[in-house]
Amino acid sequence: MAHLLPADPTVLPSITAFQGLPPDVLTWLLQAGHLRHYADGEVIVQAGAPADRLLAVVRGGTHTQLPGAPSTRGFRLEVGDVGGLLPYSRLEFFPAQGLAVGDTVLFELPRSQFATLEQVSPELVQRLIGVMNDRARDLVRTQERDDKLRALGKLSAGLSHELNNPAAAISRAADSLTTALHVIPARLIALLATCPPAETLATITALAVLPAELPRPLSALQAADREDELADWLETQGCPDGAALAPSLLDAGLDAAALTPVAARLPANTRPAAFAWLSGHLTAARLTRDISEASRRISTLVDDVKTYSHMDRAGGREKLAVTTGLDSTLHLYAHALRQKNVRLTRDYSPDLPLVLGQAGSLNQVWTNLIDNALDAMPATGGELTLRVDRQGSCLVISVEDNGTGITTEVLAHMFEPFYTTKPLGEGSGLGLDIARRIVQEHGGRLEAVSRPGCTKFTVWLPLG
Repeated sequence: MAHLLPADPTVLPSITAFQGLPPDVLTWLLQAGHLRHYADGEVIVQAGAPADRLLAVVRGGTHTQLPGAPSTRGFRLEVGDVGGLLPYSRLEFFPAQGLAVGDTVLFELPRSQFATLEQVSPELVQRLIGVMNDRARDLVRTQERDDKLRALGKLSAGLSHELNNPAAAISRAADSLTTALHVIPARLIALLATCPPAETLATITALAVLPAELPRPLSALQAADREDELADWLETQGCPDGAALAPSLLDAGLDAAALTPVAARLPANTRPAAFAWLSGHLTAARLTRDISEASRRISTLVDDVKTYSHMDRAGGREKLAVTTGLDSTLHLYAHALRQKNVRLTRDYSPDLPLVLGQAGSLNQVWTNLIDNALDAMPATGGELTLRVDRQGSCLVISVEDNGTGITTEVLAHMFEPFYTTKPLGEGSGLGLDIARRIVQEHGGRLEAVSRPGCTKFTVWLPLG
């Protein structure tokens, strides 16, 4: 169990930030703070507890771990390191749990003594501010990487669904095409067995090409009615399997009205074999088109991933179309958008100029804003609106949702590092801070306005 230790003036010089301080400063530190012993694995600070003291490692070490993170991930303090709450930090609550590593002794200085510390040793305060800045920079880099991995994890779940659908369609179409290709030769032999003249063959083969645009899909009831109608007509032409032939003919836009003039030019004994061969050929052609379209969908998804991650280009800045990054991010969120039945509106002004930027970083901004919007939306019936237009010398990008809105109090702090309204372990409070920093590095600004039922984040990016 943690317990206080007697003051020992010989241990403070082992702390790097305290080295070289005058003896009177060290004496004051021992009087204002205290030494505390922790057993191996003992909790030093709880996640969510008030940030109330500076911690300096005299012996042993500490391991800070975010809730829900694996034990191999975290932040370590070794002998001589300073952590916890530091002067001028805006940290209000400890964001993670801190555990003792081995037999540990810490020097702890309460927050209440920070004001006096500024008078006793401005030099030490400056050192601690330097430590805080270095630590914050390292933490932001780590969190930025973790946020990218977290976003990738969420996107990959939806992406697997997006890839699975066309892959499954290709598999089904390939199986059906194999069956169709086995049937077509037999139907061709049956057609030739009727000894049709050349002009008869020309009449039927002229229909064996799919139109550039297939008919608009019908409802299940409408499709059934039309198939029944065509099947009945085919049977009047001597086709005993009219119900089996009708679907593929209708898919190609060939109904009874379109086929009647063709039938008039065919000998009666040729019609059953001719329509059977035509149906089989059109089935194979349609399956081939389905495979091609599904393959293009997979290629599009792969291109979206490459555009989103920018992994096929160098990491420098270049002229880029903001809408391309927005669309690639939206495509990767397609599954999440469908799950919440989100009505998506893209309002892009025509002839938008390019901006000079780093695509991967800006895509991280779009990911953060879209992800936050999805989290804020109702379970179903969400509305997401993306607008891009030019205003003066800037390109203005807005992401708007119909969620519950953000209170005035939260809105005032939402861009502050570590500020989050999400439960512990679900948000670091750095996402919007990182997004704003990325926008600022591009010479722009990120702002938010909100009211019940409408929250809008707006990014201004300079042109050039």
